[in-house]
Amino acid sequence: MEKTITRRDFLKQTTAVAVGVAVGVPAEAEETSKVVLIRDRDVLSAEGKVDARIMQQMLDRAIMELTGKSDPVTAFKTYIGPDDVLGIKSNVWRYIPTPRELEEAIENRAMDVGVDKKMISIDDRGVLRNSTFDNATAIVNVRPVRTHYWAGIGGCIKNMIMFSPTPPKYHPDSCADLAKVWDLPAVKGKVRLNILSALTPLYHGRGAHHYDRRYVWNYNGLIVGTDPVSVDAVGLALIMAKRRAHFGKEVKLQTVPKHIRMADTRHHLGVSDLNRIELVKLGWKDDILV
Repeated sequence: MEKTITRRDFLKQTTAVAVGVAVGVPAEAEETSKVVLIRDRDVLSAEGKVDARIMQQMLDRAIMELTGKSDPVTAFKTYIGPDDVLGIKSNVWRYIPTPRELEEAIENRAMDVGVDKKMISIDDRGVLRNSTFDNATAIVNVRPVRTHYWAGIGGCIKNMIMFSPTPPKYHPDSCADLAKVWDLPAVKGKVRLNILSALTPLYHGRGAHHYDRRYVWNYNGLIVGTDPVSVDAVGLALIMAKRRAHFGKEVKLQTVPKHIRMADTRHHLGVSDLNRIELVKLGWKDDILV
């Protein structure tokens, strides 16, 4: 089996600090990150049904781009090995759940690399009662991107909150310290991939359960990376760009999503600065916004 790499391995890329170079002082390294945005015009039908074949192709192409591998199974094996116990941490919010077709695409590739189906579980709110997650050696974190009443946006960082027996304790100060859930024993060091479904993002709403069909659009995308902070930073940039396009001006979110920046600057979970994120854009480019 090829060496399995963790998210942190991918954050070892560095860039020189220009001032240090200019004065002849050894430059300090800065973390950088790579995120893939892939879209397909035909992944959603006119009725909103997800094409499972195209979804698999989108996921495969994103993972191949991330790893530099030319074969999807070999690419996936970079993150998941045949001996892993795999938890696929999904999201079941009834208005915009993680698409089943995306969950299945992840599961398919895990089985292709040799993971026994009995060693794979897909769950959200029941992860603390799920024996597979209890014994998981690897987690793939996958959920839709949307505005969120408590945190500003719901993304990959927040998706781990169900591993806490007391999620509300992370709500103060606009969920500023959400990154702490990534230090929980069931999570720490286990998350291999972070995937935001941007098929039909929600970009505006008010109140705790603020779904409004008027503010959902068919973007037909996936945002994929190893760094949850970078993936969420790109997801936030997309949401804000759509808000500018819709409202014709900058309209702040009801809750400032400070937890993304804090995950970087306070908790050192990953990279939130878009200037240090290499965003690779694949597929359909119309109205890409970011």
